[in-house]
Amino acid sequence: MKENKLKHKDHFHGSDLEKIELLYGVKKENIVSFSANVNPLGISPKLKATLSDHLDDLAHYPDREYKRLRETIGDYCSSPADNIIVGNGSTELISILIELKKPKKAMILGPSYSEYEREVSLAGGASLYFPLKESDNFELNIEKLEKHLNEDIDLLIICNPNNPTSTCIKRRDMRTILDLCKILGIFVMVDETYIEFVENMDEVDDVPLTQYYNNLFIIRGISKFFAAPGLRLGYAITGNEDLIRQIYTRKNPWAINTLAEIAGNIMFTDHDYISQTKELIVTEKKRICTKLDALSSLGLKYFSPSANFVLCKLERSDITADNLFDNCIRQEMMIRNCSTFPFLDNRFFRFCFMKPEQNDRLIECIADSLRS
Repeated sequence: MKENKLKHKDHFHGSDLEKIELLYGVKKENIVSFSANVNPLGISPKLKATLSDHLDDLAHYPDREYKRLRETIGDYCSSPADNIIVGNGSTELISILIELKKPKKAMILGPSYSEYEREVSLAGGASLYFPLKESDNFELNIEKLEKHLNEDIDLLIICNPNNPTSTCIKRRDMRTILDLCKILGIFVMVDETYIEFVENMDEVDDVPLTQYYNNLFIIRGISKFFAAPGLRLGYAITGNEDLIRQIYTRKNPWAINTLAEIAGNIMFTDHDYISQTKELIVTEKKRICTKLDALSSLGLKYFSPSANFVLCKLERSDITADNLFDNCIRQEMMIRNCSTFPFLDNRFFRFCFMKPEQNDRLIECIADSLRS
């Protein structure tokens, strides 16, 4: 194994396995990525068993309106099909919305996903962050948020559950936010990429609110829960009919290829896979958090997770997330150094919940690092 030391600038995304292989000499196929936040069960067995039967469909264009796919998604998330827009991954839909809204000033609840700020900048706008405070365990303080919202803000961006803090905002609180934003003329984009991993999803899922608020746009995808980032299938839900029409005049036709369209119709109906995933994540979340509790005496703190990943903090000066990443990757496990997120430094790291034996290996590696 190569003895290259991790440089502070080398903060890897879950998709950067080729870079890891080059730097460390660890074969990428041997790396267990606790950084990517992807369902450890892999893709839907129903999809795996049947997608190859549809290869001949590549000879045909997909349905321009994706009617059946939108109906399938509507059944899955309890929304009228007419309120659903499909796109080439959630990133396309984020980009289209921000291009259409052209916010002069956007507020982002942070720390959060860097793509939001990038898209606002590309559209000619500026972003400011409302910080989720460590002293609040990164939970949103709505009273403080209300004091910072004003008519100069065009767009409020919320990741719910939030990445990397794994905290979430319940629907009753989102109503309060939407009511205030409605008064101030602020449009709200909610990224629900990780919503299916939440144990109390019925209390957090904001899709029902799209029936009452026309200043709400919800983004979802299949990269994480359905473990299919390569299919590039995302969808959005909104009750704003004017916005839907604007998006359809803007977006490219046939943004979803034929196999992705077919795959969506299959995976969203694989109920056994969906329930098995939820059961695994809920069980491992509780079990691993108990193990993390036992590491508090060694200087490790974690923040209660709602999604399929947990944010941790090293509360000692002799070890950083750089060191921990280095130790883990040498044992063919990849965590996420969170120092590139706003308001976090190199004492913070994040990892997702994988299969039990993999989780145990990671916890052992973290414990050994803290003891050394």
